[in-house]
Amino acid sequence: MSPRAGQPGQPPRTLAFVESPVQLLNVLEWAHLHGLQGPAPDPLPSVPAQVRRTMAGDPSAAGAELTLVVLSPTDPMTRGQLRRMAELARDEGHTVRWEEARGGPAAPFSTIGGLAGALRRADRIVMGDPFSRYVQLLLTITKARDLVVVDDGTATMEFVAQLARGERLVRWHRKGGRPGPRDLLFAPVSASARRRLTPNAKRRVEVFSSMPVTETPEGVTVTANDFSWTRARFGPPRITKGADMVGTSLVETGVVDADHYVEAVRTLSRTHGATRYFAHRRESTDKLHRLATETGLEIVRPDLPLELIARRGPIGCTILSFPSTVVHTLPLALVGTGVKVAVFDIDPTWLTETASPRAQGFLSGVTGTAKDVHRLQTVAFSG
Repeated sequence: MSPRAGQPGQPPRTLAFVESPVQLLNVLEWAHLHGLQGPAPDPLPSVPAQVRRTMAGDPSAAGAELTLVVLSPTDPMTRGQLRRMAELARDEGHTVRWEEARGGPAAPFSTIGGLAGALRRADRIVMGDPFSRYVQLLLTITKARDLVVVDDGTATMEFVAQLARGERLVRWHRKGGRPGPRDLLFAPVSASARRRLTPNAKRRVEVFSSMPVTETPEGVTVTANDFSWTRARFGPPRITKGADMVGTSLVETGVVDADHYVEAVRTLSRTHGATRYFAHRRESTDKLHRLATETGLEIVRPDLPLELIARRGPIGCTILSFPSTVVHTLPLALVGTGVKVAVFDIDPTWLTETASPRAQGFLSGVTGTAKDVHRLQTVAFSG
């Protein structure tokens, strides 16, 4: 999607809404591909880590092509990664507006009210999570003709498929369950968001993704994310002889049983000689402590998305992962380095009783559609 001016002689006013570090990374990748670049950045900024909220009237924002709005979560690890990613975005010349969107009962009203004017003026909206109720509410305000969805991990695959089939927007790990009271109350907003994300004569929709898109909704432009910004700014990394393991939040989302997960990590790490475990930002402290105690792995809490951590290095010559976004993104970020990404299927016996009926099929699809990865059989264990 090429830039389109809102006024003659002016660049389009683009607002991007992100709620996670990976979303912000993929907005930077999208901006790089479409030429929304500022001055040449320092890939490892030495400026102290502090995110300053950029107000709408800040003179430094004048003429900015892209304004990144961080709808900040409350989780400390996610906030920390978002602050680091916000530094990189500013180094690219983009404006960053930090919103304490969940800072109390009145925060959503203050955030939405403060953004209403910018939303109405925006020519283009970029979003990282179309399933987010926050984003869906913001979509009811905007009149932008161009809408862009950038990757939010494997959820992007489900979003595109649901849009193509005209289904209501529901996260894959919740699909199959009965809607709760809040779901029913929010249903009209969700339905409105789905309509706005459906292209027509007055509205264009782009999906920017490194994930496999098998069902393309009519009229939607799909653009491949090859992590060219990441590869240009970081690395190549130093490769070590050992193996590293990538964590997942499947226990925290209620998909995989905790005991089975810990035993699987222990068995797989010993079988393949892994020494480090890169924690997912949503993994609980208690689970990580248990993993360190029972597996002997060094637990690493990254301060940036794993694609950047791996590209910066050092990184093991083999990266072990369960089905997750990284089996699609790491081969792209590490292309040409010789690092092998190995993925293990989730055994059906590991699933919880409350897991969505679609969980096993969806996770198998995540693995089966991954390119340039080594698919390994699940290691059996008694647990």
